[in-house]
Amino acid sequence: MDKKQPHPLFKLATELGPLLVFFFVNAKFNLFAATGAFMVAVVVAIIASYVVTRHVPIMAIVTAVVVLVFGTLTLVLHDETFIKMKPTIVYALFAAVLGGGLLFGRSFIAILFDQVFNLTPEGWRKLTLRWALFFAAMAVLNEAVWRTQSTEFWVSFKVFGMIPLTMAFAMLQMPLAKRYAAEPTTLDKSAADEGDVSGR
Repeated sequence: MDKKQPHPLFKLATELGPLLVFFFVNAKFNLFAATGAFMVAVVVAIIASYVVTRHVPIMAIVTAVVVLVFGTLTLVLHDETFIKMKPTIVYALFAAVLGGGLLFGRSFIAILFDQVFNLTPEGWRKLTLRWALFFAAMAVLNEAVWRTQSTEFWVSFKVFGMIPLTMAFAMLQMPLAKRYAAEPTTLDKSAADEGDVSGR
């Protein structure tokens, strides 16, 4: 099924909406209420994304699963540690998948990001390595922040620190994407090669 391209504002709302809900509910009540609201908002965002586009990105699905698991542990055990560790687990998981894929000669970044670019094999490898290192660094950063700072500071950093850092890093990859953009002939050859392999 072909994926519908949503309006950029809709995509931004489904990605940032749950985090903003988390921030404002925490500011009004507490982290446990914010965790419950965050879980609901994530599920609503996933459903809305599917209704509008008939497709949900792999990254969104993985993140939602981790949010629901660690959010449930937070509420059931009434322990803030689990929801604070959630970003660490997500970032470490993405770093492991991307880094592990490279060890086996595979670049999973295209699947993770829903193939935003069409790059040469070398371009995919370099982009995958960069994002693997970035995710690993973000996992370490989240651990450092939540273990040394207050809950209020961590919540603010999660919303107004991690998101801008990720967006800035993504923008910095644009020169690489342009440098290693696959030519149409390269894409046609890749498609033909895939067809030969599948037909054997």
